[in-house]
Amino acid sequence: MNTVKKLEKIYEGKAKILYSTNRPKLLIQYFKDDATAFDATKRGTILEKGIFNNKISGRLFELLQGKGIPTHFVRILNDREMLIKKIEILPLEVTVRNIVAGGMSKLLGLEEGIVLERPVLEYHYKNDSLHDPLINDDHILALKLAKPKELRKIKMLSLKINDILRSFFSEIGITLVDFKLEFGRYAINAQRRTIILGDEISPDTCRLWDSSTKEKLDKDRFRRDLGNVKEAYQQIFKRIFSIK
Repeated sequence: MNTVKKLEKIYEGKAKILYSTNRPKLLIQYFKDDATAFDATKRGTILEKGIFNNKISGRLFELLQGKGIPTHFVRILNDREMLIKKIEILPLEVTVRNIVAGGMSKLLGLEEGIVLERPVLEYHYKNDSLHDPLINDDHILALKLAKPKELRKIKMLSLKINDILRSFFSEIGITLVDFKLEFGRYAINAQRRTIILGDEISPDTCRLWDSSTKEKLDKDRFRRDLGNVKEAYQQIFKRIFSIK
């Protein structure tokens, strides 16, 4: 296998940077310490967040791949970088909710902490200028954001990922309240593309509560000025890697 070499920066987002490589189908994903909330109107830095999120995401991608979930993850390269497959990210954010919190609480006037009888799947159109509006299956198909077959696969994978992650986090005393996923099209060859999981899975994209104390151990500590943000990320990191 040829050595992978980092080339030019091709994209910089709120929390990550993507670099091209000397292998056309592979990218390098770099995790930053930058933190944003509320459509980037709140900004800050969480020391070593990028290190925690890189390693947590790598561990969880490996877990999911072992359970048959296709992802863009290839391998961890160093503290802040992972090698990933190049995919065409769909302009959708998929949120899976097990407990009422955050946006669902505000939208429906429900108290945080209500346990849902079944997972709730939400789709948001990725558009910062529109504040990532909530949309449904018909919007997605009408706007051609995904094909019907792709949408069916996204829903199936999202619910399966939820089952896997809920069970995993439960083992380490963590309740998976909700989480965000992003999917993309991966070119198997010139004619065939398939939907796989992309982005990251970390305390930036999940709501994670201590199962006993209900303490928030995720980005909500930054959003709500609760303090001890780095310590929360570090605790999730330690618990995740306590399981071999």
